[in-house]
Amino acid sequence: MASINLIESFQEFKDAENIDRPTLMKVMEDVFKTLIRKKYGSDDNFDVIVNDQKGDLEIFRRRTIVDDDDLYNTLTEIEYKDAIKIEPDYQVGEELYEEVDIQKEFGRRAILAGKQTLASRINDIKKNILIKKYEDRIGEIVNGEVYQVWKKEILLLDEEGNEMLLPKSEQIPSDYFKKGETIRAVVKKVELKNSQAVIIVSRTDTSFLAKLLEIEVPEIFDGLIVIRKIVRDPGERAKVAVESFDDRIDPVGACVGMKGSRIHGIVRELKNENIDVINWTNNIQLLIQRSLTPAKITSMDVDMETKHANVYLKPDQVSLAIGRRGVNIKLACELTGLEIDVFRDNEGEVEEYDVDLEEFTDELETWVIDELKKIGCDTAKSVLDLSDEELERRTDLEKETIAEVKKVLKEEFSSE
Repeated sequence: MASINLIESFQEFKDAENIDRPTLMKVMEDVFKTLIRKKYGSDDNFDVIVNDQKGDLEIFRRRTIVDDDDLYNTLTEIEYKDAIKIEPDYQVGEELYEEVDIQKEFGRRAILAGKQTLASRINDIKKNILIKKYEDRIGEIVNGEVYQVWKKEILLLDEEGNEMLLPKSEQIPSDYFKKGETIRAVVKKVELKNSQAVIIVSRTDTSFLAKLLEIEVPEIFDGLIVIRKIVRDPGERAKVAVESFDDRIDPVGACVGMKGSRIHGIVRELKNENIDVINWTNNIQLLIQRSLTPAKITSMDVDMETKHANVYLKPDQVSLAIGRRGVNIKLACELTGLEIDVFRDNEGEVEEYDVDLEEFTDELETWVIDELKKIGCDTAKSVLDLSDEELERRTDLEKETIAEVKKVLKEEFSSE
């Protein structure tokens, strides 16, 4: 038979998602024109016709009829005596169209190779379309159904059946999903692994929180309120600095909503992550004060050259400024771009004998002192006032180290 039936392989491509018909037809023509070039050396006088309804393909060869014994090029010309065997009415100078018997001319092996090349080309097109689609959606929220849960990642399927990966590192620590559940996440990046497009989504990226706010707060979507900066410790705490371009709009109030109506939905989505929304300002001292919310600052010293700030608070405000596991002050540092040290302000209180931790550099290692200062303990008394359990919880110090530190500090006071 002259035509080749591609119905088995063609059906896979006939309804190929997102591939327009002209592109699909062009690819199929190109694949079989390659076979023609390998066979004849040129495809200039061949026409490849694809029937996308029947799923078959035909090849026609065009040759000019010349006088007998006047044949110069067998590829593009045919003698008159041979032409009239095909159709008696032909005349010298006319063009003869002859259907090529594909099975006979190319052989089964070449046709099979053509089908395989066709499948590969179509897959490449689909891959490139997928990459382009999701590269354009980086930073957007997508919904995915949990298809498979593994130890290090979760496989999701989008509404078109495309695979997306949610790595463990991009999951909120308290996230727990089962097969069949729908997950919201933000498209973080598109990678190529083993020639396959891999779409990575995230629930910990700051852009996820930004998009959730955009969905919940119309003023952000409309551009009346702009998000200046977001810092997060996923699942624990986040700080969002916002600014309004309309003096009549309170950006913090708009983001939080009446009785927290707008922010509550986001908090639930982020597994009860505490979200502090603050007004952005170029006044660095005011920004530091707002970034350490909910703590109230007594005073501060800021050195913009060294990007460092010393903040002084009442003793009962120190733990609020530091936050659980030091998260609050860590986020404040990220938001302001400064290194912030917290100190107790004992002004107005009856002065009690105390010793600065810096005085113990001979007995205690520097990194241990720095670790204690991170949680606002800059004097011996401030360390001794905390229980071993609280020190262990709020610092990276081991039990043995804490015991040794307290022993050294207590000896200072017993000697007095």
